Amino acid sequence: MNIPSNLRYTKDHEWLQADGGVATLGVSDYAQDALGDVVFLELPEPGAKFAAGDAIGVIESVKAASDIYTPVSGEIVAANKDLLGAPEAVNKDPYGSWMIKIRLADAAEVEALMDATAYAKYVAEIKK
Repeated sequence: MNIPSNLRYTKDHEWLQADGGVATLGVSDYAQDALGDVVFLELPEPGAKFAAGDAIGVIESVKAASDIYTPVSGEIVAANKDLLGAPEAVNKDPYGSWMIKIRLADAAEVEALMDATAYAKYVAEIKK
């Protein structure tokens, strides 16, 4: 399983990469593997505002449908519309298939997320 060290992670298996006050979010390799073949995505529109922990979209696979949560507060500045027509890209490249970009309301929320080492331990516990 691939867990890039430059990203932050949530217990809901989203990854986040902050850069200059804007964070990019997607789902982890573990999440896409657990979901199976992704067949549908619903993403928020730019301009929408969310609080940390809010559901911002839906990811559906042949196995299940799950909410996508934002671990940070802020305003959506971009949604990856290319994924809406090709949701299977999440399975092929979960870290290259970003879903949204969000302008951070509080950069400290990023630091509260798990680093790659902590996330790897978390996933190992789940798999037991």
